Amino acid sequence: MILSRTKAINQTQASLLHHLIKQTPSQSYQTLRWTRPRKKTRHERSRKAPPKLLIPIPFITELKGLENPEDSLTLFQEYKKTGFKHDYPSYSALIYKLARSRNFEAVETLLDYIRDNNIQCRETLFIALIQHYGKSNLSERAIDLFHRIPSFNCNRTLQSFNFLLNILVENDRLSDAKDLFNRSSKMGFRLNSVSFNIIIKGYIEKGEWEQACQVFDEMLEREVQPTVVTYNSLIGFLCRKGNLDKAMSLFEDMTRKRKYPNAVTYALLMKGWCSVGKYKEAKKLMFDMEYRGCKPRLINFGVLMTDLGKTGKIEEAKDMLVEMKRRRFKPDVVTYNILINYLCQEGRAMEAYKILVEMQVAGCEPNSATYRMMVDGFCRIGEFERGVRVLNAMLTSKHCPRLETFYCLVVGLCEDGMLSDAGFVLEEMEKRKIRFQLESWEALVRAACSVDSGANGIVSELISVHE
Repeated sequence: MILSRTKAINQTQASLLHHLIKQTPSQSYQTLRWTRPRKKTRHERSRKAPPKLLIPIPFITELKGLENPEDSLTLFQEYKKTGFKHDYPSYSALIYKLARSRNFEAVETLLDYIRDNNIQCRETLFIALIQHYGKSNLSERAIDLFHRIPSFNCNRTLQSFNFLLNILVENDRLSDAKDLFNRSSKMGFRLNSVSFNIIIKGYIEKGEWEQACQVFDEMLEREVQPTVVTYNSLIGFLCRKGNLDKAMSLFEDMTRKRKYPNAVTYALLMKGWCSVGKYKEAKKLMFDMEYRGCKPRLINFGVLMTDLGKTGKIEEAKDMLVEMKRRRFKPDVVTYNILINYLCQEGRAMEAYKILVEMQVAGCEPNSATYRMMVDGFCRIGEFERGVRVLNAMLTSKHCPRLETFYCLVVGLCEDGMLSDAGFVLEEMEKRKIRFQLESWEALVRAACSVDSGANGIVSELISVHE
């Protein structure tokens, strides 16, 4: 039966094919020889298809431009009213913005909406929120969010586990971090070197050397290979304790195991030698690291410059800065700050100011610490007018001094009779909601009145502004 049907089908197909052939006008054909396809030239092979241009989402573009985070929810609603359909990129961008401004109640509301509407999320969103919770010392919320990740139809990985572990350590909850660490296998995670490094770091920060060593031994038992970060934590602790012999022994052990030291490893050892007064040993390590194929970094030069500054050898520190430039190392703001700091401490604020100008000419922008040290340096030598100029540049650059810097400058200006400049500084403080305590105001009044008997009215007016 089956064979007869097959035969009928074949006959039908043959008749259809025959019909098509009859309907097709006859054409002359030429038999062609087969030719090998032409090989592409090197230029054609190297050419890649142009990348697809990502079309920016208007809402996200406008959201990033908002200076006031409180306006982000309003913007979200305005787009929704126009019929714009928000999806995961919109929600995640809004959540990042709210989390940075620490509006966590709004963040939780949005998370509930995302979960209830089955909007697919990425783990990176939760990792970012765990970090924000940690920075705000809200570790309980971080733990709760970590456990809720599966409810968002998102898989937890060891990456989010490690971030939570680190948050607990940084929030001084090492015992909770260790409990979570011990329960990792029940949660389906296989610990890696990052996990062990976090716990070791926690014990090191608390000064618990024996416990850190136990975790290190457990790491080896589980056949998890220690990294340079692991050794750096242990070597750093030993160097801070002045146990350089043991630190160097551990250093040799890591090289034997082919865990090659990096610039940070050498910097820790150099700092250790400097702390026990052996600058020459520290400098010798700079040559050793280059001989072993490890290129020095700015951090290594910074260790030597800091020790020279501490021991009053400022000229040698300045020479080292020149040497760095000669060797094509570009000093960063931290390097310049080392020189500025020690010059100001020695009452050489004008020289420090020249360094400040030099770094700006070299394209290195000062940071808050740079300006603060300069203002304090000028106050130390009684150059309060110059201090105000640096303060003005600092405020223009959107950096804010500490309360102590404001106080030192205002009192000095009052003692020098520069009350208008003192008023300017106080007004800038008021703009930033920075205020003196009662004791500071009493000292300020005494300083102003000792110079100008008419200063009572000015000080009273300034006090009324700050009430």
